[in-house]
Amino acid sequence: SKQYRTERDHDVGAHERSHTEAFFRKIKFWKDGGTLLDSAAESNEAEENDDLEHSKGDAPPVFMMPDGLSYFHVKRNGLIFGCSTARNVSPTTVIDLLSTIAKVFKDYCGTLSEEAMRKNFILLYELLDEMLDYGYPQVTQTENLKAFIYNEPIVVEPVVNTSSMVNPKTASANAVHKPVISSVNVNGRKTSKSDKNEIFVDILERLNILFSNNGYILNSTIDGCIQMKSYLAGNPELRLALNEDLIVGRNNGGQYGAVVVDDINFNACVNLSEFDHARTLSFVPPDGEFIVLNYRMTGEFKTPFRIFPSIEEVEPKKIEISVLIRAEMPANHFGANVSVEMPLPKCTASAASNVIHSPGHGPSQAEFIRTSGKIVWNIKKFPGGSEQTMRAKVTLKHPCTTQIRREIGPINMNFEIPMYNVSQLQVRYLRIAEAMPGYTPYRWVRYVTQSSSYVCRV
Repeated sequence: SKQYRTERDHDVGAHERSHTEAFFRKIKFWKDGGTLLDSAAESNEAEENDDLEHSKGDAPPVFMMPDGLSYFHVKRNGLIFGCSTARNVSPTTVIDLLSTIAKVFKDYCGTLSEEAMRKNFILLYELLDEMLDYGYPQVTQTENLKAFIYNEPIVVEPVVNTSSMVNPKTASANAVHKPVISSVNVNGRKTSKSDKNEIFVDILERLNILFSNNGYILNSTIDGCIQMKSYLAGNPELRLALNEDLIVGRNNGGQYGAVVVDDINFNACVNLSEFDHARTLSFVPPDGEFIVLNYRMTGEFKTPFRIFPSIEEVEPKKIEISVLIRAEMPANHFGANVSVEMPLPKCTASAASNVIHSPGHGPSQAEFIRTSGKIVWNIKKFPGGSEQTMRAKVTLKHPCTTQIRREIGPINMNFEIPMYNVSQLQVRYLRIAEAMPGYTPYRWVRYVTQSSSYVCRV
C-alpha cells in the first residue's frame, strides 16, 4: 500500500504507516477536534487509556486526515467499510454507496461477518470490480450483478449472541442468511439455494422521543420501514395489503383511531395503482434484502416507556437521584435488553445505586462507571404494565451548585420490543397475485420496535 506521509513529514520516519492503518487508528482513537496520534508512545498510551481521554465518542462518518484526503466510513456488524478521495465529492452519495456495498456483500455472502469476508474474499473482490470503475459507481443492484458474477459464495454460519437473546423465537430465522445465488459450504460441497419457498417480512420502527423532567413528551417521531427478503421460486408477483384506515398526510383528516403517517415513500419496484382506494401494493420482489417502503409519523402516540426523574439535595455534598420507569405497553409484550444511562457531574466522588422492581422482571442491576462518569442501569426483561425504580446516592467533591446540577443527565434509554409496533401499522395480508396450484409459500412476518433517541431531561 501507499506510504503514509503528513504535510510536515517530508522524510519517512521509523513509525511510517500505510493509509489503511492510519485511517483505522484515527477511528479507534478518535479525539474530538484532535489530530491523529503520531508517535509510538502516544499510540501505546491511547491503547491503555482507550476508555478515558483518547476516546471521546465515535468518529464522524466523514473527516480529513493530515495527508490531505477526505475519508468516509460506515459501520456494519462490527465491520468498517471505508474509502478516501482527493476531490470535493458529495458526502451523502459516498455514504450511500458504502451502505449499498455492505448490503450487496450481505446478499451474496448470506451473513455479514469478518469470517464470511475472509472466506469469500475473491467473490467480494469480483463484486467490487463490477460495482466500481475507477472510483465511479456502475452496477449496484443485487439482481443486475448476477449476470457478471461467476464465483460461488462459501456459506458461513452466522454468529448468534444467545446471551443477549431473551426470546429466541423473535430472532430472525437461519434461512434469512442464505445467499442469493447457489453456494458451497466450508467443505466445498454444493448447497441448495432454498429448500422451500419462503419470504421474510420485517416491520421495523425506530423511536425518537424527548421527555421533560416531569414526564411530559416534548418531541416524538417514528421512523419506520417494511423490509423484505424473498426466496420464492420463479419470482412471482406479490400483493401486500396495509391498514384499510391508513391516512397519508396529517392534514387529510380521517376517522378517530385511524393510522395517520406524515409521509411515506416506496421502492421503485412497487405498483401503486391500487394503493389509493384499497391500500394494496403489488410488486415483483428483487433479489436480496430490500425495503418496500419507508414511513414517518409525528405527533401524539402512546410511548412504550415513560420516565420520571427526581433530584433531591440532602446535604451540600450529597444528592439523591430517583428514576422511575413505567412500561405503558400491553402486559403481553416486553422490552428486551433495556439499558438506561445517566451522566453524573465531573466532581462525583462516589455513587451507590439500588433497584426496586416488581416480580416478573429479568435480572436488573445499576452501577456507576467511573471511566465514563455515568450510572448504567441494565434490565434484561421489562414486562408491559410494570414499573421499576432506580435510586442513587451521589457524593460530590464540592458543594452542589446550579452549574454542577446542570451536569446531571440527560437520561438516555435503549431497548428493543419484539412483536410490537407503536404506530399500529399492520400487514393485513401478503399473498401471490395469481393463484398457482401446488405453490404454497411460507410467510414470516416480524414486528420490532427499537429506540433510536429516547431521552429524558432532568
